[in-house]
Amino acid sequence: MRARLTLPLALIVLIALVALIALVALAPSTLTAMQRVQDVAVTPPGAGPDKWRTSGVGWSPLSGGNPSSQPRDSSAPATAWSILASAVVPGTGQALLRQDRLIAYLAVEAYAWARYRADVREGQRARAAYRRLASEVARRPFSAVRPTGDFEYYERMEKFAESGAFDAVEGGVLDPEPDTLTANGAIWLLARQTFWADPFTPPPTESDEYVRAEAFYRERAVPPEYRWSWTNAHLEYAEFRRTIRRSNNAYRTSLQDLGLVIANHALSTVDAFITVRLRRQGRAGESERYELYGSLPIGGPPRLRE
Repeated sequence: MRARLTLPLALIVLIALVALIALVALAPSTLTAMQRVQDVAVTPPGAGPDKWRTSGVGWSPLSGGNPSSQPRDSSAPATAWSILASAVVPGTGQALLRQDRLIAYLAVEAYAWARYRADVREGQRARAAYRRLASEVARRPFSAVRPTGDFEYYERMEKFAESGAFDAVEGGVLDPEPDTLTANGAIWLLARQTFWADPFTPPPTESDEYVRAEAFYRERAVPPEYRWSWTNAHLEYAEFRRTIRRSNNAYRTSLQDLGLVIANHALSTVDAFITVRLRRQGRAGESERYELYGSLPIGGPPRLRE
């Protein structure tokens, strides 16, 4: 796969985000618009203003009322270390803040890394399979030494059933492959179209146009030790193309798995940041402070707190 630089870039962005959040969390607490909205509550039909849902996501008062009705233990210290811990391992910050949703973050993290490992292994197995098939079937008639090519080499092999000869007439000057249905023939046609005034009327071999076209061909054509042909091996060629597509799909899916990992880190970090800020603002002198909480509706309908 070619998209291999996305992970380092995404990690750099994540680290920068974590550093910014940590700096903001360490700054003095200030009154925000979120603190002013203290009279807004979402209540179920028929419930009084002092009743709150115990499942879902929302704002819950952490002071006043019955202490036993608090949805979460808020006595844990709200430090920036919780934010940094969530950035490193999602869920650990929630553990330090004594929030039970750490289980969800840890479960997503474990699942994403397990899927990534499985997809990478599948991609590696398929890659080894199509390389072996190409070496044993398509390349064997032309060379006893068959070095492994790069991804672009096998991509061209998927597109062209034959590479064609590097030098159509051995000995003397270079005679590029004339068959445009082969990989080398297509390269020579592109060179002629790029540098010659008329791609079907060759200029003198000592002319600048011919020399530049020949240099273009030498740089990009398939050399003799990499020559291939799937002629009279149609079933094997079909299997080769299926296997290379399976390998590409597996590597592409592994990148999506890494995207899930990064998103989980970011979400856990922002979650810890919000909780730390709200708890610090509550200690700054507010009569009531609020905490972001969430729970899964498992084991029956939501229960109302009195």
